[in-house]
Order: sequence, then C-alpha cells, then structure tokens
Amino acid sequence: MLIHPWDAPHDDAEWQHWLAEHDFGQLAVSGPPGEPPHVQPLHFAYDAGRAEVVTHLARPNPLWHALEANPDVLLSVVDDYVYVPGPWQAAPDGPPEHGVPTSFYAAVQLRCRAHVVDDPDEKADLLNRQVGHFQPEGGSARAAAGEAPYGRMLSGIRGLRLEVTGVRAKFKYAGHRTEEVQDRIAAGLAHRSGPGDAAAREHLLRRRGT
Repeated sequence: MLIHPWDAPHDDAEWQHWLAEHDFGQLAVSGPPGEPPHVQPLHFAYDAGRAEVVTHLARPNPLWHALEANPDVLLSVVDDYVYVPGPWQAAPDGPPEHGVPTSFYAAVQLRCRAHVVDDPDEKADLLNRQVGHFQPEGGSARAAAGEAPYGRMLSGIRGLRLEVTGVRAKFKYAGHRTEEVQDRIAAGLAHRSGPGDAAAREHLLRRRGT
C-alpha cells in the first residue's frame, strides 16, 4: 500500500481510534508454497493496550492448515471509501473537465503473528472479550468451559490471538489539495450525500484542522 506523506496518520491515536470503530476486515494468510493466499472475512476486536487482535473461526476452516505453515499474517481493514468525480478535483484556474477522478478511503493493515487458541478456558475468555467489544450493553450469557449455554459449542471453534508486529495506515482525503479544492470536494460530498460521503467529508475536514 502506497502511503504519501499527506495521507499518513497524524499519530498512532488516529488510526487506533478508527480501528476501534471499524472492526470487520480480511485476514490474509500466505499458506504453503504453491497455494494461493487464504483471505478470510471476519469480525475482530482490537486491543491497543495489549497490541493484539482477538477473533475466532470454525474448526473446519481451511485457513488453519495455512496458519500452521506460516503464522505471519496480515489483517486488512478498509472503509469510509467514496468515489470522487474529476471536476471536484480540478485546479481552480483550469477547466472542470480536466480534473482527475480518484478514490478516498481509510485503511489500516496490521502485520501480525498468529497464535491459535485451543484451550477451552482460554477460548471462553477470548469469546467474552469479543462479545464485550461488540455488545457492551450485555444481554448474552458469558461463555465458560463445560457450562451452558455455550460450553459445549467451544469444541466447534478455534480462537486466534493476533500479536501485532507492524502497522501501516492511510487516510486518503485530498490532503495535498489546496483549501479551495478541498472546500469544493467537501461541498460535493455534502450535496451528493451518498453512502460513505458523510464519513469521507468528516475525515477531509478533520484532517485539515477545521
């Protein structure tokens, strides 16, 4: 992923805050030589304090075989993306039709070392951490090994702790454009009001300090 200086996060807090609220991504695992990479969509919970991600998958998932061959993985998360028409990006002193279309998006890639969790008590703890993230209001019973209602189901899954070893983050929102062009893009996003436009506009304005 190419990251220009104007697209880089301002600090770690920027991407960590974004990742805490964008908790669905794709886990890429290289696997054995000669096989294509495995890419698994999944929900996850990121813990900045522990620098790790927790998640789980069904035991029959073919990804486990790939992880045994290579536990170094990449978790990729992309969201808040929109298409930006060319005229919105045109130079103030040039014709609108000469503007270059582009995409805006936020992306975080976590390079991780995967640790498989098979101990029933540890799996229960991992699941409770995930549910606590997605369901802070409660409403579901806690998982506990050997106890209803979820104890018997633990054998059907395997847990994953992803130890974060590297981070690449990008916020591509016209950071290198003039204020006049940024204002035009922000107005266009507000007027179009399509999927993702409000979030993209918020990023654009926030990152320029307004």
